[in-house]
Amino acid sequence: MNIWIAIAVTAVGCYAVKLLGLLVPVGVLEKPLVKRMAALLPVALLAALTAQQTFAEGQNLILDAKAAGLLAAAVAFVLRAPFLLIIGAAVVVTAGVRALGG
Repeated sequence: MNIWIAIAVTAVGCYAVKLLGLLVPVGVLEKPLVKRMAALLPVALLAALTAQQTFAEGQNLILDAKAAGLLAAAVAFVLRAPFLLIIGAAVVVTAGVRALGG
């Protein structure tokens, strides 16, 4: 399959999904369940993506420096640290574990 065909199909698909979203009646969008799902779905998807990227390599579960960095970020978050400090803690811990051979 030519790469440009794949790009064109993807572009058309993205446009179709966007168009479908614009065609949804306003009455449907005002329902409390739809509002709640629209608010929570991106958070759930981001959490799933983070977990998959951190703990999976192919079909295997892996615990390495990324997991330590995520744990450090979670601890900083629970301690209500500023966002940049959370990111910094994750970076420093991940780099430290990798430097120590983990």
